Amino acid sequence: MRTERFASLQRKSVLYFIIIGSFAVLGFRLFQMQIVEHESFKEQAANNSIKAIEQTPLRGVFYDRNMNVVVNNVPAYTIRITPAYYDKKLTPVLEAVLGVEPGYINKILYSNREFSKYIPVRIKRGIDFKVVSWLEENSEHLPGVDYIVEMQRGYPAGIRGSHIFGYTKEISPALLEKHKDYYKPGDYIGYSGIEKAYEKYLRGKKGYDYVLVDSKRKEIGKFKDGTEDVPSIKGNDLVLTIDSDVQRAAEEALKGYRGAAVAIEPKTGEILAMASAPDYDLSEFSYVTSREYLQKLYNDPDHPFFNRATMGANPPGSTFKIMEAVAALNSGVITTATTFTCRGGQDFYGRYFKCDAVHGTLNVIHAIEHSCNVFFYNLIYKIGMDRWDEYAGKFGFGHYTHIDIGDESRGFIPTPEYYVKRYGEDWPKSIMASLGIGQGEVSVTPVQLAKYCALIANNGVTYTPHLVRGYLTNNTKKLVPFSYKKIDLGIDTSIFNIVKQGMFLVVNGSGTATNIRSSDIMIAGKTGTAQNPHGKNHAWFIGFAPFNNPKIAVAVFVENVGFGATYAAPIARKMIDAYLEKDKLKQDKILPSQDSNNNVMGAAVAN
Repeated sequence: MRTERFASLQRKSVLYFIIIGSFAVLGFRLFQMQIVEHESFKEQAANNSIKAIEQTPLRGVFYDRNMNVVVNNVPAYTIRITPAYYDKKLTPVLEAVLGVEPGYINKILYSNREFSKYIPVRIKRGIDFKVVSWLEENSEHLPGVDYIVEMQRGYPAGIRGSHIFGYTKEISPALLEKHKDYYKPGDYIGYSGIEKAYEKYLRGKKGYDYVLVDSKRKEIGKFKDGTEDVPSIKGNDLVLTIDSDVQRAAEEALKGYRGAAVAIEPKTGEILAMASAPDYDLSEFSYVTSREYLQKLYNDPDHPFFNRATMGANPPGSTFKIMEAVAALNSGVITTATTFTCRGGQDFYGRYFKCDAVHGTLNVIHAIEHSCNVFFYNLIYKIGMDRWDEYAGKFGFGHYTHIDIGDESRGFIPTPEYYVKRYGEDWPKSIMASLGIGQGEVSVTPVQLAKYCALIANNGVTYTPHLVRGYLTNNTKKLVPFSYKKIDLGIDTSIFNIVKQGMFLVVNGSGTATNIRSSDIMIAGKTGTAQNPHGKNHAWFIGFAPFNNPKIAVAVFVENVGFGATYAAPIARKMIDAYLEKDKLKQDKILPSQDSNNNVMGAAVAN
């Protein structure tokens, strides 16, 4: 019995010790939490009741080269739903107010189901003020529904610039997964053109407003009076190279056609205008694009989404004769004294190739002036395929121009290896005659031809074609220029002077583009009419002005219309006029005189 009593007393003592010790530990911890660490836990409790409201930054705007705003931001209302607090019974009413089809809201909420239910989901952008008023009046009956003011793109300059500016669009799940470090569901991102290529400069940096919320997540005030808020930082504004007047002239002149026009400043590679027709209305992409409008664009047989300026590859026709002449002159294969006689056509390797007229005996300058096919049939056989291919590559044909908006075609320059692969070792050499006049398998894009024309105008030197000069700093608004690769063909100026004499006579002599001759601005150029087996011929024109001090080089392409002189050259003239006449650059009006051999020599003419 004594042993049992003793054991019982031992157990009681241990139990008392455990109970007293536990209370001591709890008491100490309560003292520590409530007295010693009071401020720390108070702040943690506050943090648990804080909601961060994301502030979308303003997107950077676009200026043209003359600092005219061409793309800006305009306010628009966006309705949102926070799934955690939303009552789905409201869906039919909300869809009726928004004027959307049944199931519209559920579809959007379902597509965002993998994200936190406390993240607001954008339901519809660009809602009108009547809807906003209804939301305000019924806000207490609409849990989880709110609206915010966001910015959408505006185009105040009256130019479309569809394929230059591009558009923004709600980020796709695939892109969201790739860029989840910055973007959230419902964010907009650049999807094409400059908007896409310069997204990181344009998007800015998000900000956050911190507010206190109660147990029902209702906002009850600012956290720390807003001192902890992080302001958003506006995206950088971009200064473009385009001239709005030249762009407008190109767009207007191309209306009703399928084609493209590109103008470049020869010394810098800056693109003054780039138009592709048909185009589309970018304002339709400022917020949610209607299904009807998208369907219309997708079903259009003329493919308005297709950028013909950078992607449309076609035979260049006679515009390619300048390259061939440069190759022959620079290689020493011919001189200005070399002549060929045109009798209206000539036989090459068993095939007869026609010319447009009987031109008689011509040297290279007058062969360019009259666009004599026979001269250039002979010339390609004289220089050979390898050298022809080499010089085409020097001018950038068969390669990307690396224009800063991407999405371009390389075109195609056939080589002897290509023909061996296609026809065998004894491939028909008569093919070369067609290549000599820019026909056959050769294909180029308008932006490539514009770069080519810029190189000719500036004696073989320019820069990579580009649409953006640089960005403006948010604080100082100083321009931070982007750098672009210099292109130098390493060809003597005297070679270019010879071919430019021929190009001058095309417009100002008795050549193929006298219809665009101007008494105010001396234009030099070259027409091209590319054969099309599927319909009417394609029209080309390349040109530059003023002749003795080139400030603009232009390439124009019009599909299925006929002669380059008739359709493409007048469009180029309008673009040249828009750029030069508005600035009263009459001091650049140079009228080249001619010696007895019709060689052009620069001579200033009094106004």
